[in-house]
Amino acid sequence: MDDRRDGRLEVIAGPMFAGKTEELVRRVHRAQIARRGVLVVAHELDTRSGPDRVASHSGLEVPSRSVGTAAAIPGIVADGTELVAVDEAQFFGPALVDVVTSLADAGLTVVVAGLSVTFDGRAFAPLPELMAVAESVTKLTAVCAVCGRDAAFHVRLAAADTQDALSPTSGHVGGSESYEARCRRHRAS
Repeated sequence: MDDRRDGRLEVIAGPMFAGKTEELVRRVHRAQIARRGVLVVAHELDTRSGPDRVASHSGLEVPSRSVGTAAAIPGIVADGTELVAVDEAQFFGPALVDVVTSLADAGLTVVVAGLSVTFDGRAFAPLPELMAVAESVTKLTAVCAVCGRDAAFHVRLAAADTQDALSPTSGHVGGSESYEARCRRHRAS
């Protein structure tokens, strides 16, 4: 009998304010209740929740480790870890795909949450690539700030940052003070 664990990749994607981090934290809490070894990873660029924790807009939080690159993630996976949860995948860039695929191939469950679109409605790497190789994808929507419909997009309210929207290091990390969720009809208004 093969005693290797079956690894898998699960992706949680959507625009800002869709509850991606909340869903990630929910899955982490369930794994902790089941007494599974868990590692939660955040990117060091995202300091909105404070040090050593990932927190949702609604206040749910979980302790985390911060790293600066996707390549650093395997080095912090301790013996006994069964689930690796990565928040804000877009900050890690395309290198995240190979890293999390290798972790899943090694028998770990990897849950990755991140933005599927940029503020101007373009695909935001590495989420499309991650969704293509995942066993499961949860695509969430937010609520349009204009009309209340399902919002698959978000827009930047102030044009203060003129760097490339696809750059994970564009330097513009923000929340409701800088962005709004929008439906297809209102994403350009």
